[in-house]
Amino acid sequence: MAVPKRKMSRSNTRARRSQWKTTVPTLAACPNRACGQLKPPHAVCPNCGQYKGRQVVGV
Repeated sequence: MAVPKRKMSRSNTRARRSQWKTTVPTLAACPNRACGQLKPPHAVCPNCGQYKGRQVVGV
């Protein structure tokens, strides 16, 4: 198991932790004109159940 040889200073610890950010999820509009809901890209629409113009999931 890796064990640090020296104590890490507060400034170095905080500089490392400052990179831990959350990002806003990207959303795309559903291509189904009747739906148009926002959904994650490359995913089945949770509202209408279509993916790339085909009915994939029964709603």
